[in-house]
Amino acid sequence: MNDLSNASSVQSHCYSCKPIPSQVLYVLVPLFFTGLAVSLFILIAVHNAFFFVSLLSLSALVAAFLIWNAVNWRRNRALFYYLRSFPDSDLRLARHGQFVKITGIVSCGNISLESSYEKATRCIYTSTLLYEYRVLGSNAEMPCFRWRLAFCERFSTDFYITDSKSGIRAMVKAGSGSRVIPLIVESRLVATTRKCRFLSSHFKKWLADRNISGQARLLCLEEGYVKEGSSIAVMGMLHKDNDVVMIIQPPELLSTGCLWRKLLLPVDIDGVILGVPEMVGPMANPPSSMY
Repeated sequence: MNDLSNASSVQSHCYSCKPIPSQVLYVLVPLFFTGLAVSLFILIAVHNAFFFVSLLSLSALVAAFLIWNAVNWRRNRALFYYLRSFPDSDLRLARHGQFVKITGIVSCGNISLESSYEKATRCIYTSTLLYEYRVLGSNAEMPCFRWRLAFCERFSTDFYITDSKSGIRAMVKAGSGSRVIPLIVESRLVATTRKCRFLSSHFKKWLADRNISGQARLLCLEEGYVKEGSSIAVMGMLHKDNDVVMIIQPPELLSTGCLWRKLLLPVDIDGVILGVPEMVGPMANPPSSMY
């Protein structure tokens, strides 16, 4: 069994713009202030606002592009688009060491999982996330509220997938020691609001079992899992050893490349990708209608 909880918690509290190298910001910021100084000098000396307006317009476009990529990196948008656009591979024709995408029905290996809240059995991947609406910062006069991840349970295990094209059964190494990138959408199971903060007895017991306060407050519980018999898409490196076919994590970093149609910069792939073929996209944080 592979515990992915810590990786998820780190990512949820990470505000860095990973697809944007820090060196780019170190170059762009001085260039902006230099251009601003020159354009203001021309505006004052020659009374020509063309350079000043052009600089502001260009800066706004660059800033929008960087913010777009930073927000979409946190939501794994590039990986979702990459998963959908990558063609399905045929295990009969794929070579050893080739990066492949296999779509098919999954079945459990030696170890199966059970979801934390709904107790769904015979799963190959489970994810339970608890969000809490809390105050950020220490400014008592102007408090800032937002949803934050308060608790996370996310696990994966080795499983089998039957290729829908060839019918060949392959083992997917998603268990202990493997790096896994889950693109599974969690469903919202419990959501308290300002008008209704009542917690069910089952939810209170779930909180107590994990030493989490059962005090009435704004909470949101989401859970996602992949049960045996579900259809999923897996991306990874193909490993063939005689009659044994496995999908393993890439030995080195791969890149999605620039997705120019979506204006997205490259994102690194450092593990086996698990996704659902028919999903429409990643789920955002709890919406403002719950506040």
